[in-house]
Order: sequence, then C-alpha cells, then structure tokens
Amino acid sequence: MGAANMADDIKMRAQLKGDMVEVKVLIGHPMETGRRKNEAGEVISAHFVQLVTVTLNGKSVLEAQWGTGISKNPYLTFHLVGAKVGDIVAVTWHDNLGQSSSQQIAVTQG
Repeated sequence: MGAANMADDIKMRAQLKGDMVEVKVLIGHPMETGRRKNEAGEVISAHFVQLVTVTLNGKSVLEAQWGTGISKNPYLTFHLVGAKVGDIVAVTWHDNLGQSSSQQIAVTQG
C-alpha cells in the first residue's frame, strides 16, 4: 500500500476535558462516489476512504468502515475514557485505491 500524496491530509486534536479525551480528526480526501461527472460529462472514478482505525498507546479503540455516503474531507469527533495527558492517539485511513495515511498526536490538557 502506498502512502497518499496529500500534504497534511490528517489534522488532529486530542484534549483531556474532565475524565474524557475529546478527539477531533479532519481527513483531507476527495471521497468521490463514482457517480459524479466532471465538466466534460465523464464519470469521475470512485475514490473514498473505506476503513478508519484509531489506537490509544498502540491499543485499538475504534474501527469505522466508511463508504461513498461520507462527504469530502470528512470530520470525525469521538471521546475516549481512561486516556491521560501525554497518551498517544493514532489515526489511520485506507481507501479503495490502496492509499493510506496515518497521523498521531499526544493528548493535551483541554
């Protein structure tokens, strides 16, 4: 699997708020359905994220299977219990063309 050629394609924030960590993830991806047409009337090939995984300190905490119903540049927010400042949250996506990308961030105080 090749890495995607999208600069800064995952932007993340993980902040401890009370006893829970709020994680916000913005993925830069075209999320083409395979049904949209370009200006010349040609169908644009499907290109979308199929799998998103999240780990906390290397342990799997979330797995999401996505399809063509997810919009361009998807935004994901979720909460983790039991995480603390300095813990590492990592997000990885894989798309239908074999591309993937990963990003990790340390939890900060909210």
